[in-house]
Amino acid sequence: MTQDKPFEGRVALVTGASRGIGAATAKALAAKGAHVILTARDDSALERVEDEIHQSGGTATIAPVDLTAGDGIARLAQAIASRWDALDMLVICAAYLPTLTPITQIDPKQFNTAITTNVLATQALIAGLHPLLKRADAARVIGLTSSVGDEPRAYWAAYGSTKAAFDNLLQSYAQEVANTGSIRVAIVDPGATRTQMRAKAYPGEDPQSVKPPEDVAKRIAALLEADFETGHRERVG
Repeated sequence: MTQDKPFEGRVALVTGASRGIGAATAKALAAKGAHVILTARDDSALERVEDEIHQSGGTATIAPVDLTAGDGIARLAQAIASRWDALDMLVICAAYLPTLTPITQIDPKQFNTAITTNVLATQALIAGLHPLLKRADAARVIGLTSSVGDEPRAYWAAYGSTKAAFDNLLQSYAQEVANTGSIRVAIVDPGATRTQMRAKAYPGEDPQSVKPPEDVAKRIAALLEADFETGHRERVG
């Protein structure tokens, strides 16, 4: 470990790493020396992120997985355990945004996908990777949330309710591990950020009017390097 490579020798898993905040976070952690496991559904997009990391002198491994698949997360956890003894960092960026609509018109299929991606997959990730996190000297888990999970907003119920559940899972896990080891958990609300999800929610917005994903990634990397108290929550301005 060196001053410019504080994560050297550590292994990080980033979900939703094919684009947006997930991809930017993966690059930021790799730049600090971590070996980053990139997971998402899009193989070719993951390969592009991996290539960028390698070209910048970092190291990464792609692990294409559909988090909504029945055994996808179990297979991912098994693959990681077969290659690495421990997992030092888990950053949960993957999320699904259903069409914004009144509660009375929520599409059941989209709502089910949001529940599976944002809630069920989160629980499965924590359960499947907990043994590997326990083996790390000072494991860190960061989940990306949204303000609508804490502050309900008209037409956002299908997404906001899943993020409320997401927050509850992360905060409960933070309390459960608080006195049983060195795992620490934090929740980060990225705020308005230039992503495809943001463009879907606000199609008329000038993307240049909001911050780039790299700003959020920089904060996540700094938080992972810091000695925060488990259960920490913050919003990136």
